[in-house]
Amino acid sequence: MKRPVLLRFGERPRLPAALWFLITLVTITLFFLLFQGGKLASMLFIIMLLLSVYLLSGYWSGIRRSQGTRKLTVQGAEAKVEAGSMLDIRISVQIPGVWPIPYVLLKDRLIRANGDESVFEGSIVPDWKRRGEFHYVTPPLRRGYYRFDATDCLTEDIFGFFQHKGRLELQEPITVYPQTVAIREWAQFHHMLKGMQHHSTSTRSHRETTQINGVREYIYGDRLSRIHWNATAKTGTWKSKEFERESLPKTIVVLDRTARSYRDAMQFELAVSIAASIFRFGTGRELALGLLSPGKTFTYYEPKMSQHQHTEIVNHLVGVEADGFQSLSQMIKERSREWPQGCFFVLISPVKGGPMLQILKQLEIMGVNPCHIWVGGGGTQPLKPPTGPTVPAHEDWVKAVRALGYMAYEVNQLADLPEQLGGVKRYA
Repeated sequence: MKRPVLLRFGERPRLPAALWFLITLVTITLFFLLFQGGKLASMLFIIMLLLSVYLLSGYWSGIRRSQGTRKLTVQGAEAKVEAGSMLDIRISVQIPGVWPIPYVLLKDRLIRANGDESVFEGSIVPDWKRRGEFHYVTPPLRRGYYRFDATDCLTEDIFGFFQHKGRLELQEPITVYPQTVAIREWAQFHHMLKGMQHHSTSTRSHRETTQINGVREYIYGDRLSRIHWNATAKTGTWKSKEFERESLPKTIVVLDRTARSYRDAMQFELAVSIAASIFRFGTGRELALGLLSPGKTFTYYEPKMSQHQHTEIVNHLVGVEADGFQSLSQMIKERSREWPQGCFFVLISPVKGGPMLQILKQLEIMGVNPCHIWVGGGGTQPLKPPTGPTVPAHEDWVKAVRALGYMAYEVNQLADLPEQLGGVKRYA
């Protein structure tokens, strides 16, 4: 960004060199006419005078009063913008005035919240109505908050002598959400719930009370006793009764934001996408979910069923960074009094070996049920656990953790998450 030129008291603004050159040419032709005379001198003076009028009138070309609109579309979808999406952007420009404009150079800037800037440049040739459209496609966007800066418009005369600039104030914020994947089922999670409520033949996620909570759309297969006849008669479409669900064990998702735990930025993006996918799964099944996000700032959302809190958590995941410097074990221990008894802890971290086993054991002592989702690609730590034999730190890590009685999964890419949680891949 250029700094504004500060003028001292009594100092006159400097004229551009091109203007001085034009004034010099006009002065020379004028003196040539006055001292030499004749048709040649008159012709030269008239031509230079006309050219000077044309060049100077470009200041009122209308480029400074340009107007425009920006239209954004997501390639391949019309939903919200997720990480990896490419934006199709069209900027329509309208230039008032009558001064002839051969072309217009446009420069658009997309700025990320961390300061990264992407510049997109192009040119348009205005039609006879002095209108034009600039079209470009962004590269795949990373997760985060973005904003469009003002768009610069630049034009020149046919000789390229003077430049005239304008700006389109089209600032617009953009939110790029973490990439998610649909999780159809979490097999071991439901088995755990059955074990916690051995008196029931089905999990509480499917049990309902007799208290009516509202009305919903009819789903094929609903029993006749569930149909809400009054709402059906009023709306003309089939409606069913919605009953309140029984309380579920609370679940806390822990996102490891320790900087030294991750090998690169892509590994941390995978961890954030796993967390966002789990919240998408839990919200669709009305589970009480909370988030523990320890990093440079400690963020904690209590587990509860709330659409407002779900929105806050998603917005937090949009701008979260791997900026923590304390160990995950230390931060969990400091806040151990805040965890509800019997809750379910989902640890999303690339750490494995002795440090992770200490955390799992620590959580078990606190009276919670831990689960480790290992983010593939992290460094190996072949250390010994607090008790027991040496635990392998390579492909046998998940097998060894499950042998100790804990839930564990290995996710090397986001597409593997539904398969792992669905129970398709088994470990001996």
